[in-house]
Amino acid sequence: MKGSSVLIFLNLVIIFAYASAQNQNVYDSFVQCFSETKIPESEITKIVYSPNSPLFTNVLESYIRNRRFNVSTTPKPSVIVTPTSAAQVSAAVVCVRKLGVQLKIRSGGHDYEGTSYVSDVAFVILDMFNFRNVDVDIADESAWVESGAYLGELYYRIWEKSKVHAFPAGICPTVAAGGHISGAGYGNMLRKHGLTVDHLVDAKIVVADGRILDRKSMGEDLFWAIRGGGGASFGVIISYKIKLVAVPATVTVFRLEKYAADNATDVVFQYQQIADKVDDRLFIRTLLQPITRNKQRSVRATFIGLFLGGADDLLPITDAQFPKLGLRKSDCREMSWIDSVLFWGNFDNTTSPAALLSRTPDSVNFLKRKSDYVKKPISISGLEKIFKKMVELGKVGLVFNAYGGRMAEIPESETPFPHRAGNIFKIQYSVNWDEEGAAADKNYMDQIRSLYSFMAPYVSKNPREAYLNYRDLDIGTTDNGENSYSDGKVYGVKYFKSNFDRLVKVKTAVDPDNVFRNEQSIPVLPFRGGRKTRK
Repeated sequence: MKGSSVLIFLNLVIIFAYASAQNQNVYDSFVQCFSETKIPESEITKIVYSPNSPLFTNVLESYIRNRRFNVSTTPKPSVIVTPTSAAQVSAAVVCVRKLGVQLKIRSGGHDYEGTSYVSDVAFVILDMFNFRNVDVDIADESAWVESGAYLGELYYRIWEKSKVHAFPAGICPTVAAGGHISGAGYGNMLRKHGLTVDHLVDAKIVVADGRILDRKSMGEDLFWAIRGGGGASFGVIISYKIKLVAVPATVTVFRLEKYAADNATDVVFQYQQIADKVDDRLFIRTLLQPITRNKQRSVRATFIGLFLGGADDLLPITDAQFPKLGLRKSDCREMSWIDSVLFWGNFDNTTSPAALLSRTPDSVNFLKRKSDYVKKPISISGLEKIFKKMVELGKVGLVFNAYGGRMAEIPESETPFPHRAGNIFKIQYSVNWDEEGAAADKNYMDQIRSLYSFMAPYVSKNPREAYLNYRDLDIGTTDNGENSYSDGKVYGVKYFKSNFDRLVKVKTAVDPDNVFRNEQSIPVLPFRGGRKTRK
């Protein structure tokens, strides 16, 4: 080993030794604090893990859904807490506040940037996966769902009680309710029923001083903030009370693929004319993916639809308003709502609804996501340029999610989520890869950033809007230092537009010491002396 290599090796040994000692100190202090909160030692040993615990790695990695944040250089927490009671959550919050360490709250791990389980400073993960209860009350048409419950589990529990009730949330069954709902949440019924937060009627949250509050005791300002402003900036969400919606006994789904030979560009162009204006019962998602077909590189457009009704009612609508789609009766599949959940989740058509109870994802990839909003139809020539760019880049796909309907009728100020009227569809940029290493990471990250930059003329401006649940640290971050407000405004107006300042006021009122903070949290108002912003 050469001298320079020896020096690097010794430096790494020193760094790891220091980090290990720091983690042990945080762990020891945390356990001591936990015991002082009257949590029995028998409980502490079952729910608090140090990096030296034989189960630590398994607990940490079980809910990592992006391999970009599960490599050897990824910073690890000093402590993982896996509470089973609200009292334990409260104790954990009290202790991180007392110790001044950063708290990361994880309910399912699907956050695209790993903000719930990665940090560059000493941190504690509060993992809510044990909070999985779903209590459905069909007589009241409501349900209490705990933050660690998966959407698949929620849908299954509703289906158990009623075949004509549902909840308008996401299509991925392994997304947890915690982040999904507090970040606004949407699904394929948004045009008929709005967003998830438009059906939130109560919640239980642990705030910075350890109190456990419901809607009445937290007040309407905080309740407003956690309906789309992200729960992790304000406290730890224990559970939500949601209002269910009625669905017909029979719904219709379809999936159609269009290629260059099918005039895919013309079909996508017409899609833009009707996506937000068509019958509210119809939601159509469009996937654009670069592919190789007949040895030629091109873009495939896939149209996936859900119609809340039968095919005989659907076809006259698409024939009249979206004729270029060419939807036929043979393309349609009629089924129950729960089976449509399985269809949208890409399950085989013979799959039992019980599959929704699985908490194991099919695969975990390296990935990156970004978002945009389209307010004016992109021209044919514009689409052709976009398709050409996608082929040139090679891997990045686009997902268009139709807007309009009930979701767009609700005022922007009703919840922190502001992207309602005026948007035709939302774009999700998507790239996944399996190759390990810095070169692959740079390649795919450069690709998605290049397409995002290329799309600037076609999307919203001043601000260029973004969706909180498609977390994207490229659009701005904060180190939670003295400039946290100005830092936060950079990404905050993109996520929340004019609702950002109201969120800051709520944050300052309920968490003035910034206990609940992350790389894109809501900042507190700047103070001119008296208190320093905590890192």
